[in-house]
Amino acid sequence: MKKFLALACFTGLLVTSCSDDDTVMEEEMTPQEPIVYTSGTADFSNYVALGNSLTAGFSDAALFRAGQEASYPNMLAQNFALAGGGEFTIPFMADDLGGATLGGQPILGNRLILSFASGSPAPVPVSGQGSTEISNRLSGPFNNMGVPGAKSYHLLAPGYGSVAGVPQGTANPYYARFASAEDATVLGDAAAQNPTFFSLWIGNNDVLGYVTAGGAGVDQTGNLDPSTYGGSDISDPMVLGGAITQILTTMTANGAKGVMANLPDVTSIPFLNTVPHNPVPLDQATADLLNGAYAAYNQALLAFSTNQNPLGTPLISPEEAQKRTISFEAGSSNPVVLLDEDLTDLTAVSPALINMRQATEEDLLVLTSQTIIGTLANPNDPTSINGVAVPLADQWVLTPEEQETANTALVAYNQIIAGLASQFDVALVDANSLLVELGTTGFTLADGSVVTADFGTGGGFSLDGVHPSPRGYAILATAFTEAINEKYGSNLPEVNPLAFTGLYLE
Repeated sequence: MKKFLALACFTGLLVTSCSDDDTVMEEEMTPQEPIVYTSGTADFSNYVALGNSLTAGFSDAALFRAGQEASYPNMLAQNFALAGGGEFTIPFMADDLGGATLGGQPILGNRLILSFASGSPAPVPVSGQGSTEISNRLSGPFNNMGVPGAKSYHLLAPGYGSVAGVPQGTANPYYARFASAEDATVLGDAAAQNPTFFSLWIGNNDVLGYVTAGGAGVDQTGNLDPSTYGGSDISDPMVLGGAITQILTTMTANGAKGVMANLPDVTSIPFLNTVPHNPVPLDQATADLLNGAYAAYNQALLAFSTNQNPLGTPLISPEEAQKRTISFEAGSSNPVVLLDEDLTDLTAVSPALINMRQATEEDLLVLTSQTIIGTLANPNDPTSINGVAVPLADQWVLTPEEQETANTALVAYNQIIAGLASQFDVALVDANSLLVELGTTGFTLADGSVVTADFGTGGGFSLDGVHPSPRGYAILATAFTEAINEKYGSNLPEVNPLAFTGLYLE
């Protein structure tokens, strides 16, 4: 009897368990209601993207088909399609190499790949000749109007897409491929499509050229004539503000809504945070030799910081003399020697007292400086080692003073952008904070992996150290999506970064 009761109890539990399982199975098999995506107060039926290389999908130092497909506007367009968005056309390059010709002559280089030929990974151009011919103008219109290299005022410039102007440097080869006419403007071609929604991310190149050139350009603040600017110059904030005002006025004239982004801190990109300030290895004999060669320079600096010099009065402070003193030691971490235009010019007293010093942790060496440090300035002189016996030129290092110049411009730009976003009632993406987060804590993805700004391994940036990787663009696309949802009441889904690669393979 007891056995029976025990069996009965077991059977009851089994029945109960089976009944519960049936309930669970029924719940699991109950189809979920499909998500209905809406555009809120926005209209995504005709979306046009305006901007520069970041909008075009530039990556690994080139524009190529796969990169264009992984552009953040194309990701947004795929989201928009869930809520009434229409076709999104792209002015595709001819292949995935990225190179291009003009009249059969190469003018644009191929994309970079990671090569292990030297024994350690290094970015090198992929082999082959790109089949994109600039003079073969594409027939538009195109929804992605991102033009690599464009500054804010370039979007308003007639002839910026002139094929005839490309050899003279007065036109942009990327825009020349798909401009509607020789005298067309990027803004005009975008507005002619009568978009219902637009994105705008412009202004990066108004300061980025200065930064990537190691501060070799000119801060044009106070100069309102952009026709006099050089490619590496910083644009006057009023010039940038005027250009963006005209763009927003034109794009919103027929009631289109939009989203725009502010500008990230360009000094935080891997291009400026990969090469260490102290990469020079020396043995004791070489260190002694160099210290002997710089002894006269150091002694002169000391003399000119006191009254003990031919002029009888100090020309520099003791602090500057110490800053300029050059000293090497045996080991693997000697700082490079560089030119610094912000030091006191002593060459009128002695041509040998050039404005040089050794780098500190505050100096940012550009990524491309790794190709020059340790090479010979004069192939016939084995002692003319760049960064050691020969100081690095201004273009290879962004000094703290130059960083401050760039940051001042950036702060002014972002204040203007924030004000204009409010004035024209468009959504605003805080790309600046986003890139800071990427460079500090990184982004943790659904699988537990972390995307950072570390060069080559972080997954957020491509091999040029300036432009995002596909995964980085996906993170940006999510930020744009969130800003759009918040502003217009849409419910578009986030873009999954795991659906995109951290680096392209060959």
